[in-house]
Amino acid sequence: MELQHFSHQHPLEERSNKNEKFYCSGCGEMVSGPTFSCVACGFHLHKQCAEAPSEMNHPFHRNHNFNLLVSSPYEVGNIICDFCDQTCENFVYHCSCGLDLHIKCALLSYNIAQKRTAEFQHIARIDPLISVENRPQKLENAKCFACWKPLLDAVYFSPDCGFYLHVKCADLSAEINHLLHPQHPLILQFNSQRLSCKICQKPQDRGFVYSCSSPCEFVLHVECAAMPTKLSQLYYHRKHPLTLQFVDEALPCHLCQKTEVSETVHYLCSICKFVLHVGCVSLPPTIIEDKVHHEHNFTVLRREVSLICDACGTSGNFVPYICSTCNHIVHKKCISLPPIIKFFRHPHPIFHTYFLEEHGFETWECRHCYEEVNPDHGSYFCSKCNYIVHVNCALAETYFYHVVDSVETDEAVELSFKHVTATSIKHFSHDHDLTFSEDIVGDKQCDGCLLSISASCYYCAQCDFFLHKSCAELPMKKHIWFHLHQRLPRLTSGCIFRCGICSSEISGFAYTCDECENPYCLRCALVSDITKCEGHEHPLAFYPNYEGLCNACGGSTDDGANRCKSCNFNLHDACLILPLTARNKYDEHPYKLTYHDNNNYSKSHYCDICEEKRNPNHWFYHCEICDNSAHPDCALGKYSFIKPGSICKLEDHPHPLTFVQQVHYYPECLICGNHCLDLALECTIGCSYIVHWECVKPRPFRYWTTIKLLPRDETSKQLIDGT
Repeated sequence: MELQHFSHQHPLEERSNKNEKFYCSGCGEMVSGPTFSCVACGFHLHKQCAEAPSEMNHPFHRNHNFNLLVSSPYEVGNIICDFCDQTCENFVYHCSCGLDLHIKCALLSYNIAQKRTAEFQHIARIDPLISVENRPQKLENAKCFACWKPLLDAVYFSPDCGFYLHVKCADLSAEINHLLHPQHPLILQFNSQRLSCKICQKPQDRGFVYSCSSPCEFVLHVECAAMPTKLSQLYYHRKHPLTLQFVDEALPCHLCQKTEVSETVHYLCSICKFVLHVGCVSLPPTIIEDKVHHEHNFTVLRREVSLICDACGTSGNFVPYICSTCNHIVHKKCISLPPIIKFFRHPHPIFHTYFLEEHGFETWECRHCYEEVNPDHGSYFCSKCNYIVHVNCALAETYFYHVVDSVETDEAVELSFKHVTATSIKHFSHDHDLTFSEDIVGDKQCDGCLLSISASCYYCAQCDFFLHKSCAELPMKKHIWFHLHQRLPRLTSGCIFRCGICSSEISGFAYTCDECENPYCLRCALVSDITKCEGHEHPLAFYPNYEGLCNACGGSTDDGANRCKSCNFNLHDACLILPLTARNKYDEHPYKLTYHDNNNYSKSHYCDICEEKRNPNHWFYHCEICDNSAHPDCALGKYSFIKPGSICKLEDHPHPLTFVQQVHYYPECLICGNHCLDLALECTIGCSYIVHWECVKPRPFRYWTTIKLLPRDETSKQLIDGT
């Protein structure tokens, strides 16, 4: 018998192949049994491959037909079979939607779809629980081609047949009705759209799924579709059955205590609001041994009880685990709590403890949420500082903490200066030695924090450079409680930057993160999470989620507030760090920050700078000598923290430019043409170049954007003087 096959130019002759050894040009496997061959060309096909249809309407892919191709339809790359996940090097069934099958995989899956069970009768079945000896190592990681679950999870056909296939998967129902999708039946299909399962929320690139043929994009994995839709008489919830359903509330699982997003599938008792995650339904292990986190074993109590977890201090109904040696009763998830962590809001490692010994405190308050901590149950604690955090607060987000293997030794403090003499230092930020002084003549501005100097400081005898004593002695690296990265921010200087917290444009020092490049000005970086403020008698703690009104300016605190809970007193970050004194070009005297206007005369409740009305209950700046008052923004101005006299270089001008404020003859800006009544950059060499800072600063001026400042040394002085 001869066959003219589309893949070969010569007729193929049917032969009974017994002693010769050669490979099938269709599937690439060794030929045995009847074949069709062109002996002259060395072209051979299994009888099954030769008789395979050139076009196949596959029951597991009803939307399109497969076309049998001799080679890859793609110009670049190998074809991967969407059934067995192996490379297709010979004949391939290809669909225009991008689904590809080996010829043997297409024929095998077709037989499964047509319920041709006789095709599998001669193949041996292997029970993985019985057949454990001499098992090839590759079977340990093998997966069933149909459901893509581990092959050794169930009885499977002998791999000698050329496939990894569970026996049960060769007899799957072609169509099912499911409680989660009552509108339409679900059809057994190839997962050609690569959709995620509605139950486990996981994708499956290969094999079969149950999907809706309507445009619902509803898919269930074969194994997930077989899960029971109702559970009854559970030892941890005996009152009512649990039904598999979409849950539109964020409810915690009563076994693992974790909360998933809403609109996911769980087992639910809608009467009791009792939820079990699909992955937690199987019986929990009776005994858990975790020597890394606890020296004794934990044993499950197979009943839901109402109690407080000794590890995390959370109360509720759950199935607990018990350490009978220590008498601890805990959630399953709390067995493996990390013993030591580094929490982003605290500079030291904090240790997990099941209870606190007597420390002389009446109550303990969590330093993250500021709610009470029960010392008789679990928390994270720093004994150096009496710093305590709820377990759930410390571990709420993975970026809040990192696990510490052992107690870390404190990093040596790197100083920002060196002593030259008893009264002088060499500071990293300046080229000249700085001299200590307790007597300051005139109004001087610190080059570190840009605030006025009224106490002891260090100064440069050659330049207009001053530092508060506290600013000069800052460490080069510092923990900043609101900064999330593990690496400590480093002290930097010599540029104009925009603070990542208060957004002020500043020419002073910054603590800058090497990872995110965010700079923090000293006014923000030196504030702790619990701080004092002259405008209120009690300490203020930062509440990140508090929404209310700021007592200083009356604005809403949508991004959190520094708060005294007992007094309901709240401050924005920006209001908390307002300077105690301010100078502006409209008054020769300094203005003092004032917290309440005791003058009841309503006509005095105006700002003397902008001449707009002022709320007497809000903070303001006041000059007692002139009896002038001003809004904080008016008194400080827009650029209070860029020091006049600072020098920089711009690309569009050849000379160094000096920052100037209130130029005496009010020249016009060369860019916008308006008079320079605010901060400006001036060339003092004699070329009459002057521009507003607002006109030349970077657009947008982002946190990681910086303008390098030139040192105020003799060279710069000569350039400025034109000598």
